[in-house]
Amino acid sequence: MKNIKDITQSFKTCLLLEKNLSANSVNAYIHDIEKLESFLNDNYQDIHLLNTETKHIKEFLKTLYQIELEPSSISRIISGIKAFYNYLNYAQIISNNPTETLETPKTKRKIPTVLTVDEIESMISKIDRSTPEGERNYAMIELLYGCGLRVSELVELKISNINLKEEFIKVVGKGNKERLIPLGKHAKKAITNYYENYRKHFKVLPKYEDILFLNKFHRPLSRIMVFYIIKDLCQKANIQKNISPHTLRHSFATHLIEGGANIRAVQELLGHSSITTTEIYTHIDREYLRENLLSYHPRNKVSF
Repeated sequence: MKNIKDITQSFKTCLLLEKNLSANSVNAYIHDIEKLESFLNDNYQDIHLLNTETKHIKEFLKTLYQIELEPSSISRIISGIKAFYNYLNYAQIISNNPTETLETPKTKRKIPTVLTVDEIESMISKIDRSTPEGERNYAMIELLYGCGLRVSELVELKISNINLKEEFIKVVGKGNKERLIPLGKHAKKAITNYYENYRKHFKVLPKYEDILFLNKFHRPLSRIMVFYIIKDLCQKANIQKNISPHTLRHSFATHLIEGGANIRAVQELLGHSSITTTEIYTHIDREYLRENLLSYHPRNKVSF
């Protein structure tokens, strides 16, 4: 029988190639398994990953509750462990799956922070577009908000995947899944200005030639740099919300739903594999409607 290191490597390969998960998701799964393995080694003399029982895994999960880990984090860890034991069972390395009866904790889906249209316009107005970096930042904001991109999709966007004539871009999302997103007029104009006036004149290393957004050293932008750019613009616009690049993606979806867009269409634009993920934006819409009802309906106004 293979040792546990070989088995874990085979599981990792399976997640990458067959399940088509991202490298970050795979590493999270492996880290969860390592946590369980460490717990078993510390608490049981003859119990290891290949002969553990449901009761041992439940004791491991109990420690996670005791340190007051968020239910969402515990759910993710259970998901990783279940995937591992499903693989072991399928590969006939074990005969009984100890995770079959495990239940994941119920999690309350948090409604994400969104910006108003006015707040987004205020952010954009604070960009100094007289510099290459400013024109780049303007194009990035227009794409994050106008196309609902994840920050990883933004920094990895290739020039060859931009079709200005047909007005769409192709992005590679989670699990290397590709999707086409229409370009609005503002996003199209912003990309064109940045590319024609600055980007196409940059001298870059061959491996970066197809990357659209570059830093001042003509290398790809990091995700953390985009975060800092967004935070700086929010401060300049005096926006008192906890903002990240993902906030613009949330705002994109929320404003579409509020405007009457079909939820299936929004799901496709965001690249969500499940409609339940997209449905969080219908909750935001309901809250928006509730606020309007309480604010403007005559029966809710104070009378004296």
